[in-house]
Amino acid sequence: MKFADYFQRDPGICGGETVLRGTRVTVRTVLASLAEGSSFQEILQDYPSLSEEHVRAVVAFAATSAREDLPVQISPAANPSLDLWRMAAAPGSPREAFRGPQLGCLDKGHAAALY
Repeated sequence: MKFADYFQRDPGICGGETVLRGTRVTVRTVLASLAEGSSFQEILQDYPSLSEEHVRAVVAFAATSAREDLPVQISPAANPSLDLWRMAAAPGSPREAFRGPQLGCLDKGHAAALY
């Protein structure tokens, strides 16, 4: 999907936020509506300038963005210091920082304790 066909950014429209082409509806607005549980039909009713194709483009964009930002698993062989981090991040430890095994993702609640 060519996102440029669906999205545009113009300083004169919605303060330069990314909008769906031909509308004044921001991508963030559609994502927030979906996150709140709105159906495609409810979004189309709330924003009559949108088409179903617009909403599908927003979902495709979010899926593509998430795929690029997802954490990758770290192999202990590739990172020998991981075992030291695991010991420091043992359950119940004040430095418990991993959300899952070998993900290397910081839990927001404990990130400050690491620095």
